[in-house]
Amino acid sequence: MSNLISAVAWVKRGVAIQHPQKYILDDNELQRVSALARIELEDARVEMERAHKAAQEMGKGAEGDEADDIAIDGDGVEEDDGDANWVDEGEGNAEVDNDAMDVDSGAPPKSDPDDLSKYNLDDYDEDAKASALGPFSNIKGLTYYKDNAEDPFITLKDEDDDEREELEIYPTDNLLVTAKTEDEISQLEIYVYDESQENLYVHHDLMLPNFPLCLEWLDFPPTTSSSSATPICTNPAKPGFGNFIAVGTLDPEIEIWSLDLVEAMYPTSILGRPDETKAHVPTPLGTGKKKRKKQKHRSVEKGYHVDAILGLSWNKVQRNLLASCSADRTVKLWDLSRDPTAAGEGSGAIRSFEVHKDKVQAVQWNEKEPSVLLTGSYDRTVRTFDSRAPEAGVGAALGSDVEALRWDPWESYGFYVSLENGLVLNFDARALPSSLDQPSPARFTVSAHDGAVSSIDINPHIKGCIVTGGTDKMVKVWNVVDDEDLGKRNVSLVTSRDLGVGKVFSTTWSPDDPLTLAAAGSKAKLQIWDVGANFGTRKAFGNKLRDAGRTLREKGVGEGGGVIGVQSDDEDSAGEDDD
Repeated sequence: MSNLISAVAWVKRGVAIQHPQKYILDDNELQRVSALARIELEDARVEMERAHKAAQEMGKGAEGDEADDIAIDGDGVEEDDGDANWVDEGEGNAEVDNDAMDVDSGAPPKSDPDDLSKYNLDDYDEDAKASALGPFSNIKGLTYYKDNAEDPFITLKDEDDDEREELEIYPTDNLLVTAKTEDEISQLEIYVYDESQENLYVHHDLMLPNFPLCLEWLDFPPTTSSSSATPICTNPAKPGFGNFIAVGTLDPEIEIWSLDLVEAMYPTSILGRPDETKAHVPTPLGTGKKKRKKQKHRSVEKGYHVDAILGLSWNKVQRNLLASCSADRTVKLWDLSRDPTAAGEGSGAIRSFEVHKDKVQAVQWNEKEPSVLLTGSYDRTVRTFDSRAPEAGVGAALGSDVEALRWDPWESYGFYVSLENGLVLNFDARALPSSLDQPSPARFTVSAHDGAVSSIDINPHIKGCIVTGGTDKMVKVWNVVDDEDLGKRNVSLVTSRDLGVGKVFSTTWSPDDPLTLAAAGSKAKLQIWDVGANFGTRKAFGNKLRDAGRTLREKGVGEGGGVIGVQSDDEDSAGEDDD
């Protein structure tokens, strides 16, 4: 897998806490992780017990059996290994005086390299059993301090203040989260963007277990386990709120991480059942000699996904709800307030919808109608339905696979769909038929890119302002204007640019600046584009901004022409094509 950024998510200004906390692996955290990953730790414990039992049966247990100290010669006579030659067992001496002289030679005694008594191996098993807590057993015995000032072994106390200042996030800063894979290592990179200084830098990163496919920011603190009803990091100034990112990967589970925590080793919550899915290894179709490339679909489960998570959407009205779509052809709803470690029939996803016949690529809640979902699939259809009555949904048959979709925030019934064939379609949900066999014409169609339109986003500040990104490496901004006289909509291209991110996989508008967007793609590079630096953009959207009560600030155009990125060491080789 080549280096790339598969998804980008903005975090609104003022949401992140000013001084992010550091991850502490104490007893409470060990208990939480043990509950959250109960199966992996239990398997490790069972395997350890089996190995220990096998070693005992072979006479080589960890108890320090005396069988290793006694050898049997060819005549069947036990021979002592000679330890008593230098230890005075008659008087029960526990140790030998270093100044004592050998009786025969008068020379200082030599230590026996075969003596293991000083390691106290007789009690080794008891200590091991007390601290056998899976992969974290080697760090349980560490001493923890709340800060460096309490640690007697740290003498450079000023370094703590410097690090605190370096990690500080100001209320005027935006955070951007990228799902990045580089050198076969997947991680979340959290950037800080200071718009006033046009400064973009990496703040911290979080390691991921598998290739990330989608991101969704949320402010609802998820329940982490039954032993800890509150998340590990919240903003004390805003109880009931937080700063979290949900991640979908090639694994069937959804990980939720706190963005107010640095150096975290384990997510806040995990939605799914890794013990049941055993990852997402596909089953080959057929058992004959001739192998077929097509693979069987895994058996669908109601409570959890069984294949890769392709899309996520958080409900901003009913804040405890998270929707997910998967390659297992299902859409599922999750209640973030429920204990993810609970077992039984009522655990896992609260609802599961099978409204498509192939992989479900994208899902989104309707902000105006908080119970309505929009989904798009590789079966070349798009569906919208009320999550309380999915059987009454409507949809449209398309001529190509769905790449991305978005509800129009300016009207409750309109939505956009981008396709693999380069088209962008706009639909009115009120005019869609209940049967996919009936015609469902779009309100308008735009031939947007030469290749798949892999991303689309609707500006929340300016009505009719749309950005698209495609595999042709172009990012394009469009203006949709209602023609009241003719009763139709006119779509025009405002500006387009190759931002140097390779094939574009993600384009998203800033939640704070009306003409600022982020883009990333196949070159594992994040770019911020202030499209307001373009004269044509200011002319096209100036009136719309004034109608929305926003003012367009005049900015000086720098060398990048409104593009801000992170300067890398290998900038000279950025022009290499990695298709």
